[in-house]
Formats: sequence, C-alpha cells, structure tokens
Amino acid sequence: MINSYVDRGDGSKWDKERKLTRRAIDAANNMHPKPKFFIVCGDLVDSFPGTSSDDKVKKEQIQDFKIDFKTLDSNIPLICVCGNHDVGNSPTQDSVEKYKESFGDDYFSFWVGGVKFLVLNSQYYKDSSQVPEQKEEQDVWLETQLQNDGWQHLVVFHHIPWFLESPDEEDQYFNIDIDVRKTMLKRFHDAGVKKIFCGHYHRNAGGFDEDLEVVVTSAVGCQMGEDKSGFRVVTVKETEIQHKYYDLGQVPKNIDLE
Repeated sequence: MINSYVDRGDGSKWDKERKLTRRAIDAANNMHPKPKFFIVCGDLVDSFPGTSSDDKVKKEQIQDFKIDFKTLDSNIPLICVCGNHDVGNSPTQDSVEKYKESFGDDYFSFWVGGVKFLVLNSQYYKDSSQVPEQKEEQDVWLETQLQNDGWQHLVVFHHIPWFLESPDEEDQYFNIDIDVRKTMLKRFHDAGVKKIFCGHYHRNAGGFDEDLEVVVTSAVGCQMGEDKSGFRVVTVKETEIQHKYYDLGQVPKNIDLE
C-alpha cells in the first residue's frame, strides 16, 4: 500500500512494510514484561483476492508475512484478525475459505487470565450479500459468546470500526452502516463490553457510545493521516483497561502495570 498510495507505484513492492513490520516485532520482543499476545487487526496483507495474478501476489505477501512474524518471540502468541483486503470488500465463500487456510478461523474467542476476547469478521456486517450463511453462523455464535461465563472483562477485536468518532455519524467507507451499527452496539452494551479495538482507517480515531469505547488504531504500515507508523500498547488491570498508541521509535521497553 505504501508503494501504491504514497510512492504512486504499481503496488508490486512491499519492502517498506516488511521493514516496518520487523521494527514492530523487535519492539514487542524487547518489552518487559512480555506482551500476552500481539494482535493485527486486519489487512494482514495488502493484495485483494481476485484474479490469478492478484492471487499470486497475495500468496507472496502471505508468505513474507509469515516469514517476518516467525521472528516474534515464541512466548508472544500472534493473533490474526480478518480484514477487507484479506477476504475482499464483498467476501465470497471461496475468499473466506482461502483466508482460513492461510490464517485460521475468521472469528473465534480466547481467554487470557480472567479476560475473554472475541475476534469477529467485520466484513459480514459491511457486506454479507455473497455469504449470508456465514454471517448468520457468526451471529449465532456471537450470541452465545456474549453470555457472561465468568469473565472479568470482555473485549472485542475486528477490522472495520462501528464508528470513527460518534455512534451517530453518517455512513461511509471506513465505518459500518448506522442501522447495523446501532443494533450491534446495543448487543455489546447489553453484554457489558467496554472496549472494542479496530483498524481499517490507517489513522488513530475512536470515541464513546456511553461507556463503550471504540478504539481505532493506525497502521504499522501505510499512513493515511498525520500519525506515524506504530502500534497500540494495552494494559489490562483489575477494574480498567488502558491503552496508548506509540510511534515505532517511541515504544517503551518497560511497561508499568501498577
């Protein structure tokens, strides 16, 4: 994306993203204490699914993604979230299956201590016209996952934000349509979710819907605003969750958990 969007090239190079990715991995590896996991909130690679030539580039990018992330400390699990570049703006059964072959499930839950995390495929809420059954399956699964089964915090990750600044903002490319947005935000409110982390915007953004915060994090790679390449450090405490975005050159080595 840097090659096509910033350098005005043909999108055939991604060496700059790889260098930034390795810097991010090095920063995570040198943190103390070690992060409980490292999560990429979608668009794991830039190339969309499509023609055979697109798929060839996509396979090469996926291969390089995996090569680089092999350098992540083995004690730091890598969590992958499905984005629109990964399965297409209008995903198909084939594009979803190919994603799952490369990266695993497109939606799932996991626990760290007393915290339960939900990872969703937000493309189903943006455009499920070609995958209505998969969208329905995720909805049924989500309803069971939102039940309180002993978690102290319930946190959600997905790619496309419900909103960028306000829950009442107008529909656009970078958010979820307001009718779907309102329905889903109510479901999360009712379940007790307080934090939802997203990507997609290539800028830092976010806001509150009452006490529910939607956090939009900029990219390790291409920037579309004034932010610099970086990532967000999240600290989970007994009664609250705190977060801060750092440029890659400013990521702290020692994380204060007090």
